[in-house]
Amino acid sequence: MAKATKKQALGRGLSALLKDTTDINSVSDKNADKVVGNIIEISLNEIEVNPYQPRTYFDEEALRELASSIRELGVIQPITVRKLSGNSFQLVSGERRFRASKLIGNTSIPAYIRIANDQEMLEMALVENIQRKNLDPIEVALSYQRLIDEINLTQEELSVRVGKKRSTVTNYLRLLKLDPILQTGMRDGFISMGHGRAIINVENKEEQLNIYEKILQEKLSVRQTEELVKNLKSGGTSSKPKRKVVPKYIKDSIQDISSFFGHKVDVNVTSKGKGKLVIPFHSEEDFNRIKNLLK
Repeated sequence: MAKATKKQALGRGLSALLKDTTDINSVSDKNADKVVGNIIEISLNEIEVNPYQPRTYFDEEALRELASSIRELGVIQPITVRKLSGNSFQLVSGERRFRASKLIGNTSIPAYIRIANDQEMLEMALVENIQRKNLDPIEVALSYQRLIDEINLTQEELSVRVGKKRSTVTNYLRLLKLDPILQTGMRDGFISMGHGRAIINVENKEEQLNIYEKILQEKLSVRQTEELVKNLKSGGTSSKPKRKVVPKYIKDSIQDISSFFGHKVDVNVTSKGKGKLVIPFHSEEDFNRIKNLLK
């Protein structure tokens, strides 16, 4: 408790810098150097959320874990805000830290202050959103498209802003040409970006949906999906990827192997005769049972 009290006292001292900064609206205004570019403890009540925030879902459990960490250690990384009129501010980044601080009843938070117009706010929010590691491919693609449409960037300029290769940006944007049902499937994790990149080569939306259904029903891999699309585009009538022929010596033995392990064992064989056996297990106990059998 003593540590927390000390932090709050330091915060009040720093926030005193704001007393003569109510009329600051640009970096050239008087006393701007006292605030802009500095990290200052700001009252949470003086901060409004970012209306350009592309992120709409915040995991409640993750927020509670962050709040617990802040309660123990404080806010390690300051949030970023932009200066508005008077002593009011708007979030640029750090909404999770902002929400978590409110959750535990904190009244202030350390913030890095900058001045930005609406367009810069949108760009910063979108770029920060793109840098997150847990975005699904469609979220990334939509953020890229918003930057292109609302900031008037070319794909080349966008690739520089987000630190990605031009080809990577293009591959994400192409996903937005998929049927909305497939985009939803990708967002929900039913298919991967690799599946989407394969299907995008099929222009007919109805055929896209047929392929999507087959991926789900037959649990097709990306490679199998690519083979399926290649077959369709070459004029083939079959909507299923070619299945490799399993040699007779495997067919004659696989049932015995499956019976031995107590599970259906899958086998994959290449055209050169190489292959692998896949032995499934359903629990730690089941895994240990199989391990003992192998011994």
